Amino acid sequence: MTIGEKIANLRDNSGISQEQLAEKANVSRSHISSIEAPGIARPFSLEVFFNIADALEIDPSDLIAASVFPERIFTKTKD
Repeated sequence: MTIGEKIANLRDNSGISQEQLAEKANVSRSHISSIEAPGIARPFSLEVFFNIADALEIDPSDLIAASVFPERIFTKTKD
């Protein structure tokens, strides 16, 4: 599973659209779409990666390491 596919999976499970994620991550919706494209590893900057992780409220290391997202990621409470 590519990072983009993980982002798409987490975004879908969080119930937010590509447009909402793009706005939170300060990128275009088309950029999110290209990152999430299945089976295609699109390069993107570390800044965008960290912005997406922040927007999804996930630790960047969890996003890199996860093949299937553990329940704890979906049940995190905001401080």
